[in-house]
Amino acid sequence: MITLYWSPQTRAVRALWMLEEVGADYQVQAVDIRATPRNDPADFLAASPQGKVPALIDGEVKMADSAAMALYLADRYRPGELAPRADDPARGEFLYWLLYSPATIEPAMMEKFVKLDVESQSSPWGNFDDMVSVLEKRLDGRTWVAADRFTMADLMLAGSIQFMVQFDMLQPGPVLKNYMDRCLARGAAQRAQQRDGQETARMGAASA
Repeated sequence: MITLYWSPQTRAVRALWMLEEVGADYQVQAVDIRATPRNDPADFLAASPQGKVPALIDGEVKMADSAAMALYLADRYRPGELAPRADDPARGEFLYWLLYSPATIEPAMMEKFVKLDVESQSSPWGNFDDMVSVLEKRLDGRTWVAADRFTMADLMLAGSIQFMVQFDMLQPGPVLKNYMDRCLARGAAQRAQQRDGQETARMGAASA
C-alpha cells in the first residue's frame, strides 16, 4: 500500500487527486509542516529530504515533488492512459505541459507574490502575464491540454490554477475558468477534496 505524506491547506491535495485517479490503495500520513520545531518521521525525510509535502512511499520507491509523483503514478498504475507511453509521439507535449506547473507557473507565482520586476526575455519562466497568456492560448478551443484526453498534465495545471484563484493571484478568464471547472468536476477530484477535508478534521481532532 502507498503511504502519502500530506499536510492540510497545501498542494498535497493534488497528490490525493493523483491517487484517486489511478485507483491505487493508499493511506495518508499527516505531517505538521508548521510545527516549531519540526519532528518529521524518518521515512518522510527519506522520501522528501527538504521536508516538503506531498511525498510518498510505494514499496521501495521513495519520492517527493508533485510532477514527479504524477508521472510515476501514471506510468506505474495507468500506463498509456494518464500519461502517454514513452514511444507515443504525444509524450513530448504531455511532458512539457506536465512540467509547466513547477517550471513556469510556480516561479511566476512567486514573482507575483513578492512583486518582482521580471524581464520576460531573460527569465526562464518569462513572467506572470506571459505564463497566463501562453496557457490560455494552448487551451483555447481544447478540452484537455495534451494527447487529446485527460492526463496528469491537466491535473497539475488545474490544481495550479485553483491555487492561484484561491489566493487571489489570478482572476481567470473564461478559457481557464471553464478548464479548471471541467477538471475539478471529475469524480477523482471530488473524492480527493472530500478526503482532504476528512484528513484535515482528523488532524485537528488529534491536536485538540
